[in-house]
Amino acid sequence: MARKLRVWVDPNVCVGNAMCESVAPLVFRMNAQRQSEVADAQGDTEAKILEAAENCPVSAIFVEDEVTGERLFP
Repeated sequence: MARKLRVWVDPNVCVGNAMCESVAPLVFRMNAQRQSEVADAQGDTEAKILEAAENCPVSAIFVEDEVTGERLFP
């Protein structure tokens, strides 16, 4: 069973280049301010979510294990 993730985007850091949305479009979407936000933290595999976070040019995406609180990225 896949672990549940807590995923969030820091709006003070996000520059809206949408790389995360292109990697994991079911998880991330652009809001009215042209910044990324989480649409569904369980919308894709852990691997895809981590890939999206790793490809963020400003490291605005945070990923944690929802149960243990372990920080998976950054």
